[in-house]
Amino acid sequence: MSISVSHVTKSYGAQKALDDVSFSISKGEIAAFIGPNGAGKSTMMRIITGFLAPDTGEVTVCGLPTGPGMTEVRRLIGYLPENNPLYADMYVREYLGYVADIYKMGRKRREAVKSVIERTGLAPEQNKKIGALSKGFRQRVGLAQALIHDPQVLILDEATTGLDPNQIIEIRNLISEVGTERTVMLSTHIMQEVEAICSKVIIIDYGRIVADGSLAEISAIAGSSLEDTFRQLTGK
Repeated sequence: MSISVSHVTKSYGAQKALDDVSFSISKGEIAAFIGPNGAGKSTMMRIITGFLAPDTGEVTVCGLPTGPGMTEVRRLIGYLPENNPLYADMYVREYLGYVADIYKMGRKRREAVKSVIERTGLAPEQNKKIGALSKGFRQRVGLAQALIHDPQVLILDEATTGLDPNQIIEIRNLISEVGTERTVMLSTHIMQEVEAICSKVIIIDYGRIVADGSLAEISAIAGSSLEDTFRQLTGK
């Protein structure tokens, strides 16, 4: 399994954000990780990427345990967090070169920057400051930084939030393309997006997994659509 989560619990004071969460995502799958606001999605993604430690339980990525300070496993992961933190005063090419340096890419740096710019459609904007870009192109920069070190696993938290319909389609197509070569875990509130690009669906509610299976299996729970199943299981 590319991602394996086993009996993970995480609390913030008296509030339990994750409650005995277990699931797995296989190599080559694009998996949707969906749930209402506050269900625990971002917390789980931060644990998988090693930015948070669980209170109990175990998470592995490509067979390696994750956690704060686990630099080896972080090289296997590309992560686009929900708020897509970028340096607005840096130029696109400059910023991607900076990210490549963080990953100590050395002589591969120049070609990696060039390749990811072409792949994410950033060539026309590469000499602009990030702060001058549209929201859609800023999301492309976020995806580019997640991809630049050629990770085996891609974690995307609300990658299309706030984009217009055309931008959503562009980013969705890009995710589908990169998902042919790696494992993708995608958090989103857009059910049409899940149906368009995901083969697996995991639904979380109040910190617990309430459904886990193929898109067809999950959609069939309510007998009609993924959205109906989501509403039935979460009451949202």
